Amino acid sequence: MDSAAAEGARQSRSAKQQLDHWARVGRAVSNQHTASRRRVEAALAGHLPMTDLTLEEGVVFNAEISAAIEERLSRTNYGDVLAAQGITTVALNDAGDIVEHRPDGTSVVLAATP
Repeated sequence: MDSAAAEGARQSRSAKQQLDHWARVGRAVSNQHTASRRRVEAALAGHLPMTDLTLEEGVVFNAEISAAIEERLSRTNYGDVLAAQGITTVALNDAGDIVEHRPDGTSVVLAATP
């Protein structure tokens, strides 16, 4: 949201208007089924080596990968994923204490050592 507000100010748009603008541009780019777009989609599917993409196609490829990673990161609970694999994890609680989360679902606040 901060990025939209900053870019919107440069373009004389509100943050919402900037987000809408980016959505329209993204939609227009996504809907283009030019030869370049088909090449990017082939690379994303693993049917075309990335090295065969032009510089511009590479930029679009990287943007698509970045967006997919961000989306996946926002939806995945890595504590649950790791617990299912039998891995103990640690995290900070709201008080700033280190908490050990065990695969069996139990957790314990770790004491600070002097």
